[in-house]
Amino acid sequence: MTGNTAKKHHNPPNDHPQHEHPHAQSEMHLVYDICTVLSESSDMSRALSAVLGEIARHLDCLRGTITILNRATGEIAIEEAYGLDESEVARGIYLVGEGVTGRVIDTGEPVAVPRIAEEPLFLDRTGARKAQDKRDISFVCVPIKIDSDVIGAIGVDRRFQADCDLQDLVRVLTVIASTISLAVRLRQENQEEILNLREENRRLHAELHTKYKPENVIGNSKIMRDLYRQMEQVSATNATVLLLGESGVGKEKIAHAIHYGSPRAGKPFIKVNCAAIPESLIESELFGHEKGAFTDATSLRRGRFEMADCGTIFLDEIGEMPLGAQSKFLRVLQEREFERIGGSETIKVNVRIIAATNRDLPALIQAGRFREDLYYRLAVFPLVVPPLRERRTDIILLANHFAEKFSREHGKDIRRLSPPAVRSLMAHDWPGNVRELENCMERAVILATGETVHAHHLPPNLQPSASGESVGGASLTATLEAIEREIIREALEETGGNIAKTAERLGMTERVMGLRISKYGLKNKEA
Repeated sequence: MTGNTAKKHHNPPNDHPQHEHPHAQSEMHLVYDICTVLSESSDMSRALSAVLGEIARHLDCLRGTITILNRATGEIAIEEAYGLDESEVARGIYLVGEGVTGRVIDTGEPVAVPRIAEEPLFLDRTGARKAQDKRDISFVCVPIKIDSDVIGAIGVDRRFQADCDLQDLVRVLTVIASTISLAVRLRQENQEEILNLREENRRLHAELHTKYKPENVIGNSKIMRDLYRQMEQVSATNATVLLLGESGVGKEKIAHAIHYGSPRAGKPFIKVNCAAIPESLIESELFGHEKGAFTDATSLRRGRFEMADCGTIFLDEIGEMPLGAQSKFLRVLQEREFERIGGSETIKVNVRIIAATNRDLPALIQAGRFREDLYYRLAVFPLVVPPLRERRTDIILLANHFAEKFSREHGKDIRRLSPPAVRSLMAHDWPGNVRELENCMERAVILATGETVHAHHLPPNLQPSASGESVGGASLTATLEAIEREIIREALEETGGNIAKTAERLGMTERVMGLRISKYGLKNKEA
């Protein structure tokens, strides 16, 4: 390579020590000025930029760069530049071993190129050198090291001079590289930390999007597919959404899905449960207060609407909002502005509003407990989330989902639901909807000792008795007999009605098994 074959300049022995090297004083001034820049600046980016300016001024350089290696990606990028515009800097990306700069960082050895037009390794990825000028440009690149660890490089362009020994320039730049190495290390670590944080932020947002995307709102029934289509349509807009449905149907999950499927996905999602906040505090929670606005207002407090600026605010149980707060909330809906309690400054916010309720809002309007004008402002895009009893085909899909979820959480190995357990789940009316089913499956997973959730693992009100009715409130004997009946029935189903295999599986004799089958009326049904 040219850098390895460049002619070295050999000076004769210095018989006159009083005569310094002609460039020595200038080089000393350069190193001194660089040390001064580094000591006076706490901003490493600004300091390294100033270092390049000093190099260009003292060494008559056309261009200069400080490149830094990202140890995680192996990518080499220009951190600071002199004589390059922003687009040229952005193009200056190399991998280790690629181009002159990549070779220097790979080998840890400097390279001097007398004419860049004659060096195939010189890529000019920045595009800063014009074709007609390349025969008149020399390039020198030296590594920046800490001990033997190469962390970056300094590269400079100079006008080609036939009588110039580039090794002098290599020597000076090597001294400078050593001088700035600690500053470059700090910049390298800072850049890597920023990149790691950005990557972590992207990962977390991807997880949130995955967690709350509509596809993960479990359900494949027709009524749910219709709901998904409406969610997709409204997610892309800023329209106010009113979620209607019974308690436990999953309105909060739907609200999350709408937010994370919208252009606001990277912005805040702020939840407010209007039923959980005392009437005396709800205005302060929503709109904030100034210091001294009331007795306990010892400092300024930002309200939930300010926290949700540029994002989404989810007002759960909106039907429980006090009338006094409703009028102020109506103004936010209309104007997207409000004042903090005790304040006079009008605060404008850019928020998307999603509200939810399990109450009959028209009935509350008739009773004078909910403003009619607020209702019509909220109901721009109403979405009805169906109860579980109207989507029975989703029950087992949800049950399996929760069984898998709680199996992981509790360190179990649940693989299946037994047929009787499935029948019990399908027969129940689910007044508590998805929330009730979730709690039911967590209990069943905790009680299960093998790979299967059986009917007797379900809550008492879901377990069938010998008469076909629930065993909730039944005697201990009746409950135990109901459980024994279900275990035998499940074992019979699993063995295809083979009494001998069923008896062996349950540790009974065939005679005792026959008596139990007869007792529970299973022979003519399942056996």
